[in-house]
Amino acid sequence: MIKRENDKPCLFVLDTNVLMHDPTAIFRFKEHDIFLPMVVLEELDAAKKGVSEVARNVRQVSRFLDQLMQDADKAEIDAGLPIQPPGEFGTGLAEPPLGRLFFQTESLSQHFDTLLPGTTADNEILATAQSLQRRRATRTVVIVSKDINLRIKAAMLGLPAEDYSNDRVLDDVDLLYTGVTALTDDFWDHNAKAMGSWQEEGRTFYRIQGPHVSDWYPSQCLYLDQDEAFEAIVRERQGEREAIIELVDDYRLQRHNVWGINARNREQNFALNMLMDPDLDFVTLLGTAGTGKTLLALAAGLAQVLDRNIYREIIMTRVTVPVGEDIGFLPGTEEEKMMPWMGALMDNMEVLTQTEGGDWGRAATNDLVRSRVRIQSLNYMRGRTFLHKYIILDEAQNLTAKQMKTLITRAGPGTKIVCLGNIAQIDTPYLTETTSGLTFVVDRFKDWQHSGHITLIRGERSRLADFASDQL
Repeated sequence: MIKRENDKPCLFVLDTNVLMHDPTAIFRFKEHDIFLPMVVLEELDAAKKGVSEVARNVRQVSRFLDQLMQDADKAEIDAGLPIQPPGEFGTGLAEPPLGRLFFQTESLSQHFDTLLPGTTADNEILATAQSLQRRRATRTVVIVSKDINLRIKAAMLGLPAEDYSNDRVLDDVDLLYTGVTALTDDFWDHNAKAMGSWQEEGRTFYRIQGPHVSDWYPSQCLYLDQDEAFEAIVRERQGEREAIIELVDDYRLQRHNVWGINARNREQNFALNMLMDPDLDFVTLLGTAGTGKTLLALAAGLAQVLDRNIYREIIMTRVTVPVGEDIGFLPGTEEEKMMPWMGALMDNMEVLTQTEGGDWGRAATNDLVRSRVRIQSLNYMRGRTFLHKYIILDEAQNLTAKQMKTLITRAGPGTKIVCLGNIAQIDTPYLTETTSGLTFVVDRFKDWQHSGHITLIRGERSRLADFASDQL
């Protein structure tokens, strides 16, 4: 956060949804002061019950506020509580904020002339901010809310308002790491040179030296536009100018199919190389509908569970966020309740289990596959540890960064997690392309040598789906 007009210090009025979204928000405003209207505390109190992520966040906010108010008397509260270093509360933030926290201890709406119609919580916040703006002329009063409509109403009243931006991973989603880089035609002539090559267990490695190496990440995919045979992946960075790269397998060839599936383009080939690499514990695949994310992840999982015995079973899960109106509770066991949400995975499994043995052969294959595939809900992941599992998380763009952390930290020895999603199709409120948990993990894991990421570009579903994706 920055100071506003005339270098006046800021007083930030927080909306309830900011604290519900990020319990540590009160520690994110550095030297600026924070004001909490009474209606915000009432809304937090009403939302504290339950086992949802929002309820847990609200209870955490209450614990933080209780710590800040410990041993403080009325006079100290009126003067503003100093925001103590958040490290004491286990937030993991390194720099201690220096501002003060103010609570609404009197009715402020009576101090200005024009009252807003209605008695909604949003109007109470606006009324409080308007009164503060008039009473504290030495400060710039700014409303911080993730509610667009509240920010619109604030603009109509001439009140500064802004979105909560400290949860943004990137300023622009176009800056998100794609996992693949096209090398220029003169790469070998001017930008890099091969310091040597060798083979290990049938795999070809090169030691590369050049200034472009400093821009590469572990497991980043490289290719030359004019040379389809050169497709490589960065295996190791050695300093700022030297790296070891490895030529990837070509899964576009029929003899290199994965559970009967071949790559249809360069990005799918890179994706299969990452999915089939047991040394990569965490793989993220981004792409629009029809790019093959689910099919590739499931084919690679079946090959490594049933053929290579690297993992014991596949666990498939996703966030249960409906696209339209919710149809109510679903009957049955956990797996039966999750089946309607797993339509995409089931469709792809049907493609992968088609055999030439007729109905009996398909039935036998289906029984074999289903015995090694588990469908589970994200709601029951907390506290678990997965050993030697291949976990597919579909629709990961609808997870927050905290939920992503909860899931990924469940991985035990020998487990691989594959996250699939399209950040252009986020269905949950208060999440955007720059604040999604999927964006968060792509950015945070790009420097780790045991993770890989690729953004799939070309749709391979059908000519109808490709045309619809482009034109609609």
